[in-house]
Amino acid sequence: MRKILAAAAVSAAVAVTLTGTAQAESNQYCNSVTQIGSTAYVKNYDETVASVKQFKGCGKNFSYIYVWDSWIARAGRDFTLRTHILTRDNNTHGYKTGARGQRELWGGPADTLDDCTRAHGEVDGSSYFLFAKTSERC
Repeated sequence: MRKILAAAAVSAAVAVTLTGTAQAESNQYCNSVTQIGSTAYVKNYDETVASVKQFKGCGKNFSYIYVWDSWIARAGRDFTLRTHILTRDNNTHGYKTGARGQRELWGGPADTLDDCTRAHGEVDGSSYFLFAKTSERC
């Protein structure tokens, strides 16, 4: 019975690891951020490629993108991430571009807490360009 329970626990841990669900890492600009709004998903047809989130903290907004393990396992690391905060008037704030193959990226601090905003994230590969935007937060 113990072997079965141990095997089930290992299987569950592996399943969680392989799903690639995004967990926000610490933000280099602000050590206390809170997600606002829902998570958006960068898709390649039905396959989830990355998660895009918007955070607030330290009087600023931040965008965040994280590429899922399952996409990297299938497509490799031949991509570049970009992310920023987009205001209702289509202005960008905190725009950042990651290094080739970087799997997560925080946008820079955006002084947009008084604006209606979305987080925008892009995964740009040699043969594809995919993106998603979160829902608008006012």
